[in-house]
Amino acid sequence: MVVLKGIPSVLSPELLFALAQMGHGDELVLADANFPASSICACGPKEIRADGLRIPQLLEAILKLLPLDTYVPSPAAVMHLVDGDKQRSLAVPVWDTYTQLLAEAGSLTPLEKVERFAFYERAKKSFAVVATGEKALYGNLILKKGIIPAELLQ
Repeated sequence: MVVLKGIPSVLSPELLFALAQMGHGDELVLADANFPASSICACGPKEIRADGLRIPQLLEAILKLLPLDTYVPSPAAVMHLVDGDKQRSLAVPVWDTYTQLLAEAGSLTPLEKVERFAFYERAKKSFAVVATGEKALYGNLILKKGIIPAELLQ
């Protein structure tokens, strides 16, 4: 637990350091409990453990600190449903939660939907993968870091 003023306690020192190290365009994967985080991280990204935490609570905390990229069509992406789940019209309510939290942080663009295996390949190129305890199906989320304008830097 981080004990600093203004820092949400769900953000570990390791995650805070990764957020600070990321540059414009770097991506952070918030991975659900079923995501192959350790396998993906064997290809290069840092693995950060946040076992037991749900993605919405982490996302809310991260968005207090991380600027989202405004130079891309969507700074947030989810793993699209596989064909069988599309055919049975599987509902993914966690996506609505992500959209709401992103909107509260000022991002009004729709979530990008990325095919499952393309999502894995993109995750391999990410800066870090945060392995969470999220139980929602299709709960994985990629965030693309933006910039803080010079006039807002202190």
